[in-house]
Amino acid sequence: MTDREPFIDYYEVLQVSPNCDEKALENAYRHLAKKYHPDRSGPAHSTKFYEVIEAYRVLRSPGKRTEYNRLHAQKNGKAWTELPSSNEADDEKLALSDADAHDKILLLLYKRRREHAQNAGVGGFYIQEMLNCSDEQFEFHQWYLKEKGFIAVTEQGTLAITIQGVDHVISMSRTTSVEKLLIAQSRNHPD
Repeated sequence: MTDREPFIDYYEVLQVSPNCDEKALENAYRHLAKKYHPDRSGPAHSTKFYEVIEAYRVLRSPGKRTEYNRLHAQKNGKAWTELPSSNEADDEKLALSDADAHDKILLLLYKRRREHAQNAGVGGFYIQEMLNCSDEQFEFHQWYLKEKGFIAVTEQGTLAITIQGVDHVISMSRTTSVEKLLIAQSRNHPD
């Protein structure tokens, strides 16, 4: 892309976030290329089809994407920062760690609701201390559990488990119980 050509937001063309990973980028490309392919949609969408191809060509190449991100940040009036490299094994460990933290939070709030049904809230600082996590990590955990509908903020500003949260804890407990039973049975009956 030269200075004389009009700026095209390739992230917008592919309908992805500038922070998306390679897999999301490829999935978006495949979907849109199929959708706008001239054999499928007729010549009316051929320009869109070629925009999708060009956007993917630039964004899939790490070097071209880095250069494009600098230009994208300039055009949008934002400071450019390079995306951190991703290690799949570390990402999986992080996701499992988050899942464990979510389970701990829900179990704590479940117990509190069972013991104090009318005053079920727990202060966020107490939960954060129990998890021994940073403010940013705790904000993420709160956001996720609220969006899932598993927790809510009480009138007093504390966190409490919702009906969906209780159902989730019970469901997970049943699953864990069944898994333990199956493991015990397999140990007692070796093939």
